[in-house]
Amino acid sequence: MIKQKVYLHYLILLGVILVGAFLRFWNLDFKPLWMDEVITAIFSLGKNYKDLPLDKVFPLTNLTDIFSYQSGKSCHDIAANLALQSTHPPLFFCTMYTWLGWWQPLKNWIAELRFLPALFGVATVFVIYWVNRIAFSPQAGLAAAACMAVSPFAVYLSQEARHYTLPMLLISLALLFLVKIQQDIFRHQRIRVWVWGCWAIVNSISLYVHYFCILALVAQIATLVSLLIWQKVRRRQIWLTLILSITGIAVSFVPWLMVMLHHSKRSETGWLEAPQHVAPLYQTIINWLLMLIAFPVEQQPIVNAAISAVFMLLCGVWFVCEAIKGLRQLLKNPDTQLSTLTLLGFTACVVLEFFAIIYLTQKDITVVPRYNFVYYPGFCALLAVSLLGRGKAFPAVLVVGIVSCIFLNFNLVFQKPFQPELVARNFNQEPSVPLMVVVGYSDYQDVALGLSFGLALQQIKSNSLTPYNLAFFDKKPNFQAVIDKLAQLPTQKAPLNLWVVASGLRRRDFPQQINVSSQLSCNKDEKQYYRIGIPYQLYRCRN
Repeated sequence: MIKQKVYLHYLILLGVILVGAFLRFWNLDFKPLWMDEVITAIFSLGKNYKDLPLDKVFPLTNLTDIFSYQSGKSCHDIAANLALQSTHPPLFFCTMYTWLGWWQPLKNWIAELRFLPALFGVATVFVIYWVNRIAFSPQAGLAAAACMAVSPFAVYLSQEARHYTLPMLLISLALLFLVKIQQDIFRHQRIRVWVWGCWAIVNSISLYVHYFCILALVAQIATLVSLLIWQKVRRRQIWLTLILSITGIAVSFVPWLMVMLHHSKRSETGWLEAPQHVAPLYQTIINWLLMLIAFPVEQQPIVNAAISAVFMLLCGVWFVCEAIKGLRQLLKNPDTQLSTLTLLGFTACVVLEFFAIIYLTQKDITVVPRYNFVYYPGFCALLAVSLLGRGKAFPAVLVVGIVSCIFLNFNLVFQKPFQPELVARNFNQEPSVPLMVVVGYSDYQDVALGLSFGLALQQIKSNSLTPYNLAFFDKKPNFQAVIDKLAQLPTQKAPLNLWVVASGLRRRDFPQQINVSSQLSCNKDEKQYYRIGIPYQLYRCRN
């Protein structure tokens, strides 16, 4: 009988993991790459920004060569590229480069690029199971795995070709060892060196994956120290082990420390706006809601958006009320109190760190839901165990999560920033007319954004014989530099639709006429101005 229960338990776990895998790999290449994913592709393919064709016109078909795998690169080469041209640590990109090398020759390279983050997302489902199993019970482990498997937020991150699921996996592993350390100290009165060593190693690795893992590390240390002080633990051996572990982690990061300090001063980190009073507070609450349920509100008719928003809000209020009741019971129960405080302390500490960053540095990171990956493992583990046994609340979370993931996989929620597919459709309004897309850039992020538009357009025009060209022109010291470079181009044939993408320009700043070469004048179409984060304007070039 016991064997049957154990068999059924692991059969359910397998089913949960398979559901999580299906939701993450389903329609993996359906959405176009957006700017940040293009940046991932450039460095993960062994290239850097100097390999891009700048300040010249090239056909859209050349994108295939731009996003081709450059063999023979080492992790040191990739780290050097990132140190000079990016703001990220190297380990994720080195791993991606190795991964893409295994797929040579690349066929469906967008799906292959996203496959590894999705795989890390599936692995996180398994690890969060063990976090709650060890912290609470096997049933709580299944609940956590189920919540992670169907969370629209977790699935969204898993389908991004970015370094979010790998650090989330490592943070989950770190929490697993943190729970073991807490139980060893307070329940078994012992120190297992291998557990502390694993905790230190996992955290050390995470720092080379994403800088935000520093926040997770600080939160873990603060939580453990708080518990030791609260329980009045005075054993020198425990404090010495903690100090040695922290020292080991710090020393391991010394080789990259100066690079991180250099990255913190780069212009790419300055795009976040200052917080608007209490906006970060309600944006955080919205982000929590999106971890559970995400119904279509973006680019929807007002009635549909309103219905979705109200339904999400009502579900959110219900889930929160039930979770608070469950959390109180966990805190009152001596058997679950310390594990609950460990996960709760970690999660709360990271949230407080977020608000410290927001108001001390004047950069509102709550406008970017994906950054919540730092504390999502703790949030997920607590939510699952809090709702377990709370009537219909837990099954309801799973149902709305699955429905949300269906919306997600059809690009109705968590739509890509700057919406490359919509921009590409606007570019392609007249498929039979030759097209030139010109992107004025001030930094490489502008270039990556333009490449994302080009890739989305390439998917639409994959079988077209109509000439489609792309160009990136440096707009420093101002946009007039782009206009002057267009006038110096070789003779172009009419008719031609010229789309000009220029971040920072207002509608009235686009000139009425632009010359492409010395012989072709292009007039602004006043009805064809768009702005989705950045402005772009159509010019019609006719004889």
